Amino acid sequence: MRYTVSLKQNRDFRSLYARGKNTAGVYLALYARKNRLGVTRLGITASAKLGNAVKRNRVRRLVKEAYRLQEKRFLRGYDLVVVARGRAVGAPFAAVRDELPRLAAKLGICV
Repeated sequence: MRYTVSLKQNRDFRSLYARGKNTAGVYLALYARKNRLGVTRLGITASAKLGNAVKRNRVRRLVKEAYRLQEKRFLRGYDLVVVARGRAVGAPFAAVRDELPRLAAKLGICV
């Protein structure tokens, strides 16, 4: 990803959950908050409720690829956390790819 770095610190995730805007779709939930870094930071979470590590990692890879393909559409300077929901485990890639920018548009961070 050219314009994005990973969001890794637990305190950043908690801050985003507490103070960020959020929206949810069928497969994903998206949290967003403007940061002062000038670069977008992306975090992807998949709960243990989704299944074993293979299933969770597959969902993370789907979300990461969906974001990578549409990275230029997202405004820069935001912290984003994408939370995989239960239906994302068996979801086709096209559904996840289409839902991500739709959720971002609801939050006003996608052109």
